[in-house]
Amino acid sequence: MESALPAEYAPTRHRVHAYIDVAVVVIVLTCTNLIAHFTTAWANIVTVPIAALVLVAMVRRRGLGWAELGLSPRHWRRGSLWALAAVGVVLAAVAIGAALPITRPFFLADRYATISGALIASMIVIPLQTAIPEELAFRGVLHGTLDRVVGARGVFAAGSMLFGLWHIASSLGLTSGNKGLTGFLGGGLAGQVIGIALAVVATAAAGAVFTWLRRRSGSLLAPIALHWAVNGAGALAAALVWHVTMN
Repeated sequence: MESALPAEYAPTRHRVHAYIDVAVVVIVLTCTNLIAHFTTAWANIVTVPIAALVLVAMVRRRGLGWAELGLSPRHWRRGSLWALAAVGVVLAAVAIGAALPITRPFFLADRYATISGALIASMIVIPLQTAIPEELAFRGVLHGTLDRVVGARGVFAAGSMLFGLWHIASSLGLTSGNKGLTGFLGGGLAGQVIGIALAVVATAAAGAVFTWLRRRSGSLLAPIALHWAVNGAGALAAALVWHVTMN
């Protein structure tokens, strides 16, 4: 018969398994990002939500609890309160930014040039394709797996950095599609590279805030709400600015 491992080896074995879980999650996220942005339009729509659900199912089978994923019902009330506060702060900031002449041009993103398009993006596309699946993947699965091997500081550092890098592909046309950024950085190659770098830094910083909310509230509700507010309220504000500017 095969002899069992001595008891003192069990923590080491579990730690190795935890590192493997982190590596698998990072690989899946990397492949998901490449498929979503460099294959077909349908892949861009469905890949991230499907990958998020697959990752949740996978780490649940690997022993991650609902609380480790930020999905425990006992944290829903606290998460809801933090979510309302976060959304309120963002809505106020977006309203001020859209109203001030110095920051208003940064809201002139071409993809939100119509109110109907912005409404669809804000109420359907952003929550189902971006806010919910990305928070499930990053502040849920990645957060939970990282927390087992590197602790809170590692989660903040590695999780935020990976969230920033996740946005490289989606930022490739950012400068050329935003009149405020084009005027500020220029429309050439250098401006595009700087725009991507700024997007990575900004989303990494946002990732740190999302992570703080996740740890503070114990729930994914708060970072999901903040994530939606930043993108969804920004889309609606962009459409309103376009409407006012063109009339």
